[in-house]
Amino acid sequence: MLVQWLDSAWVRPVGLMVVVVVLWELAVRLFAIPPYLVPKPWDVILVLVHERDMLLAESMPTTIATIGGFALSVAVGIPLAMLIAGSRTVEAYLYPLLVFSQSIPKVAVAPLLVVWFGFGMAPKVISAFLLGVFPVVVAGVQGFKSVEPDMRDLARSVKASWLQTFMIVSLPHALPSIFSGLKVSVTLAVVGAVVGEFVGANSGIGFVLQRSIGNFELPTMFAALTILALIGVVLFWTIDLVERLAVPWHASQRADVIATA
Repeated sequence: MLVQWLDSAWVRPVGLMVVVVVLWELAVRLFAIPPYLVPKPWDVILVLVHERDMLLAESMPTTIATIGGFALSVAVGIPLAMLIAGSRTVEAYLYPLLVFSQSIPKVAVAPLLVVWFGFGMAPKVISAFLLGVFPVVVAGVQGFKSVEPDMRDLARSVKASWLQTFMIVSLPHALPSIFSGLKVSVTLAVVGAVVGEFVGANSGIGFVLQRSIGNFELPTMFAALTILALIGVVLFWTIDLVERLAVPWHASQRADVIATA
């Protein structure tokens, strides 16, 4: 039982984080780094404890914007990936435009979103969507294109409809690639939500970061970054859990394959 507990998925990263924090504390003390450059871990922990109510309240708008942008990425990205993978003409027109759109810095676009949609939740959700949709599309296209043509031919030979072929053949084979894109997308959606909060917001973790940087409150800034990282980790692990339930048959989820690592 003890061995299983020590070998659990969350013990190793937590142990690594403890080591990083200890090294951080030692480096600050050993090199006498002033607190206005790098705060001590203990000061950050104190902010997390004493300002937990404020940080929790400010994390809610960021989480909502992240989930909204991610959901929009899934709703738009997967059908778009199906169109691109199913038609060379659509791929020739849309794929270059998608790649071009990713070369535009979202920080430069965020002020326009505020002008167009105001200072509410909408520009944050759209900013998260703009960062999160591309990995979903790319992974989805790769997944749908990886389906063997013989499998589709077999489904047609038994007179399966388009929907039956999609549900039985195409979607199951594409799901592992799609989930890989979703994991990348949900972490980028967190970044997109914060970018939207940087430009125009009076709440959220991005607003806390902007205010703490302006006031040189580095412990508060590091505490906000910690909360932001936790949001990303929780959302990533949620997608990972859904993947384990949705594609337990895939090699990446089988215990006999993972045990060899």
